Amino acid sequence: MPTPPTPPAVAPGSPAERVSTPVDGVEVLGALSPSRAAEFLACPLAYRFRTIDRLPEATSPAMARGTLVHKVLEDLFDLPAERRTPEAARGLLLPSWELVLEQEPGLAEVVGAGAGAHDDGAHHDGTDTADAGADWLASCAAVLERYFTLEDPRRLEPAQREVYVEHLLESRLLLRGFVDRVDVAPDGAVRIVDYKTGRAPAVGFEQRALFQMRFYALVWWRLHGVLPTMLQLVYLGSGEIVRYEPDEQDLEATRRKVEAIWAAIQEATATADWRPRPSRLCSWCAHQAICPTYGGTPPPLPDPGPSGAGPVTRAPGSSPDR
Repeated sequence: MPTPPTPPAVAPGSPAERVSTPVDGVEVLGALSPSRAAEFLACPLAYRFRTIDRLPEATSPAMARGTLVHKVLEDLFDLPAERRTPEAARGLLLPSWELVLEQEPGLAEVVGAGAGAHDDGAHHDGTDTADAGADWLASCAAVLERYFTLEDPRRLEPAQREVYVEHLLESRLLLRGFVDRVDVAPDGAVRIVDYKTGRAPAVGFEQRALFQMRFYALVWWRLHGVLPTMLQLVYLGSGEIVRYEPDEQDLEATRRKVEAIWAAIQEATATADWRPRPSRLCSWCAHQAICPTYGGTPPPLPDPGPSGAGPVTRAPGSSPDR
């Protein structure tokens, strides 16, 4: 009797599980998103902690802000073109936040919006939750205001928003991720757009973001046979737009890079060799206490699952790809 195909490993309840489609008749080696690929490149041990061990990480107000701003920008384009104004975006903040909290109620506590507070409206640390929540919402509104200095949504009609894409390479590696926006011009030209609520990276540090966009472009090209004309990163934290025009050589190089990353992940899995790679990113890592670089000891590895790459997971307030 033939061996049934092995599905890509996906964490229960993750966005990928809800939208990923079966790959009939093919033994899928595993699945990789651009964020997980970039994460492994930055630090194999951090990749292990997040993807293999699935260690919990605290969600920050900045991550929650990104979730809400992305939701508002997605919902903004449901309005008629003439109504896509800064005032309308501000009006969407609270309704969009309520929708976000339906999916991830724990975010209310993260931003100080009342969940988990005492009856007197104060957190356990003594801060006033109403003030904290109002300040946080004001910061979201400021980010949205900056968006309108970069684009005029009244002149845009996106073909797709918050779209899940996936493609199985000939190597049987499944590539997947979520694209914020896809614009298609009357002549068929495709622009892939990603919103970043942080600041644009300094010169020389933009390659991680561009790798993510090339990854999306590769998947789109393979899915639809159309090479995206423009990749656009919208940095709402600093009010900048970065644009890049890919070509076939770019995307074939990206495919080779992704497959090399996958091979390195498989090697690390087979040898249990997950080495830290110290860098400036260590300042933001939630796992310094168990990192050998800082005198810590990693926990024993869990039993291996069906795929060495592990699942593409989403922590509250985060995204698999942003």
